[in-house]
Amino acid sequence: MLANFFLLAAAQPGNGLDQAIDRAVRPVTDWVSSIIFFEVSVFGAQWPLVVLWLVAGGVFFTAYLGFLPLRAGRLALRVVRGRFSRKDDPGEITHFQALCSAVSGTVGVSNIGGVAIAITLGGPGAAFWMTVAGVLGMSTKMAECTLGVKYRREKDGVVSGGPMRYLARGLGERGWPRLGRGFAAFYAVGIMIGCLGIGNMFQSNQAFVQFANVTGGADGWFADKGWLFGLFIAGVTGAVIIGGIRSIAAVASRLVPMMAILYLICALVVIALNGAVLPEAIATIVAGAFTAKGVAGGAVGAMIVGFQRAVFSNEAGIGSASIAHSAVKTRHPATEGLVAMFEPFIDTIVICNLTALVIVTTQLAAPDLFNGVAGGIEMTSLALERQVAAFPYLLAIAAVLFAFSTLITWSYYGLKGWTFLVGDSRRADLAYKLAYCLCAALGCMVKVDAILDFSDAFVFIICIPNLAGLYVMAPVVKAELGRFLAHVRETAGQPRS
Repeated sequence: MLANFFLLAAAQPGNGLDQAIDRAVRPVTDWVSSIIFFEVSVFGAQWPLVVLWLVAGGVFFTAYLGFLPLRAGRLALRVVRGRFSRKDDPGEITHFQALCSAVSGTVGVSNIGGVAIAITLGGPGAAFWMTVAGVLGMSTKMAECTLGVKYRREKDGVVSGGPMRYLARGLGERGWPRLGRGFAAFYAVGIMIGCLGIGNMFQSNQAFVQFANVTGGADGWFADKGWLFGLFIAGVTGAVIIGGIRSIAAVASRLVPMMAILYLICALVVIALNGAVLPEAIATIVAGAFTAKGVAGGAVGAMIVGFQRAVFSNEAGIGSASIAHSAVKTRHPATEGLVAMFEPFIDTIVICNLTALVIVTTQLAAPDLFNGVAGGIEMTSLALERQVAAFPYLLAIAAVLFAFSTLITWSYYGLKGWTFLVGDSRRADLAYKLAYCLCAALGCMVKVDAILDFSDAFVFIICIPNLAGLYVMAPVVKAELGRFLAHVRETAGQPRS
């Protein structure tokens, strides 16, 4: 089947294999997107129904858990530092490794390129609504990851968790076993296919775009060598994911802090150098979030784009991160729920906002700089290069690291969906990992618009069964949180064992 796809793509008229593949992929992505992003009219604007579904989930869990991120930030930090952990706790990785693994799956090149696309489509105000979505997403992540640990399965020292497990077992406990199994199977198929887009091909594509830009752009030797860069990415990814979650966590716990610091330094330097227009940039973002001009193109349009991009970035409501968090060493499921709240904070509230400020301050300081630039990582690169000529090269390094970290983590997500469906075996494991690495190479040969639509579509669709299950099991989340808080009170002042 894969060979037929390449033959079909190569047979199309055009300038090269990259364009031919894009033409082959585009009809499929357009058809899938039209179904999944079905729109309804709200306040005179067309909202994707699935985005409203995710926003509603964030609002519900923020209220239901009593604005937990505001109350439990310090406690969550203590959990990350291992304050409530013991060496004999069941699981495979530490709280810090679980957080780094999940963050490596959310902090990808969409934090660089996706923010630029959001601002291009929705204006600076989209950044404000991305922040709001990030705040709401913290409580949704808490619920997902608490259930991920509670209903995980451990077999021969290997942990398997996530929505597939808590939908099947959790809904079964509440009297809907057939519905639970159906939701679980639907989710497994969705995460298995969707991971090839958002966590794989989109990441490798944007990494290649930035790499090509700093090695000569359209006239450079690498301009039409996406296949070569893709083979390199695929090879390195395969070398890591072959070792499973322990290998992924070991790499992520070293890679995530390094890549985050590298990007933060570049962004903060540019923002500081644009400091004269920083107050105006913040005012522009806030005003753009609430302007009534053109409704669909004003406040509501900015809100739609902002929420859609935020979920694409931090995945709150999608349930994917709970697969990595489920492998944590703990006896209290709520501990990992608390840890998971840091993900939207790091991913959306910190990194996405820094990217937004880089772009908006640059737009104000040099209004003509982005003329002719459609968006994506090229826009962020231009903003950095305007202040420091060497920054695009550092961005290229950061983009490759961001892409690589996301690639390795999402391989684990897709693998767990695959093995849930076909069962655990060495042959199934290797077959999936080979297909995953091939798609990483393919991503470097397909245009960003086709990949972005494909990614959004398949990742958004799995939020439907995930959030439905979360609503039903919300009392379980609150009960687990209550048990852990009681444990904290009981052990206050006791030395750690």
